[in-house]
Amino acid sequence: MTDVTTLDVDAVKAFVTIADLQSFTRAADALGTTQGAISVKLKRLEQKVGQKLVERTPRLVRLSAQGAVFLDPARAFLAAHDRAIAGLSAERRRFSLGIATHVGAPELPTLLARLNAHDPALTIEVRLDDARDLLDAFDRGIIDAVIIFREDDRRDGEVLGPDQFGWFATPDFVHRPGEPLRLAASSPACGILNIATRALDAAGLPWNEVFLGCGAFAVAEAVSAGLAVSVFSCRMAPPGTIDVSRRLGLPELPASEIVLLSTLSDARSRAALRILAAAFRDHPPASHHR
Repeated sequence: MTDVTTLDVDAVKAFVTIADLQSFTRAADALGTTQGAISVKLKRLEQKVGQKLVERTPRLVRLSAQGAVFLDPARAFLAAHDRAIAGLSAERRRFSLGIATHVGAPELPTLLARLNAHDPALTIEVRLDDARDLLDAFDRGIIDAVIIFREDDRRDGEVLGPDQFGWFATPDFVHRPGEPLRLAASSPACGILNIATRALDAAGLPWNEVFLGCGAFAVAEAVSAGLAVSVFSCRMAPPGTIDVSRRLGLPELPASEIVLLSTLSDARSRAALRILAAAFRDHPPASHHR
């Protein structure tokens, strides 16, 4: 790299956000600015360091070899800056975030770690639960923000993207015609379960709940072991499972939307929430055979 005397914090933050989200559009949304402004900041940083950091095509955004080398030092630079700013105030900010178990992104732990590095003075308390329980806690003021799938006729909230559900089981799962479908569910209050069982009833298909109330992890384990069928978001279906809707003649489930509801008003908390929201927005669903 060329001789660098100073780095612009906003430009480095733009670079790291582009690297994390692999998109100029999502990076701009996460940082509350425009795609043009993000491009200008990146160009200014590349001119400063004398290296091309990001390679951009109409279909792909990825780091250059130099950008990959610079990424970790850039994170450390931002973390040091934020620690210095946080040191001016003894007050730590925190907010509670609820994420529905059917919605949670697999990369969430990594994303939270990066958020902590970006803003060490902000603590995010995450609760994973059924959507209706989270929505009830949000309406009662117990949780500051929730990311859930849209239910019933409630129209408020920011739409982060579509969510499609399917019936998932292992490829060798056996269901004998005429026998009740073995349906694994984590909670009788689960909205997706209610939608699924209503669809089965409407189609005249008998079913039995198994592993009820054992938690989302136990349900996923039961399905992965070939013991039952369950309903999952196509983004969150357990590895090794497939959509068996057609093979078993199960009713199609309606599409939904992932939505964000928040009461947060301070700029730093909302900035962190925008980064989280951008990770969910346009997140491609996993590919599963039918």
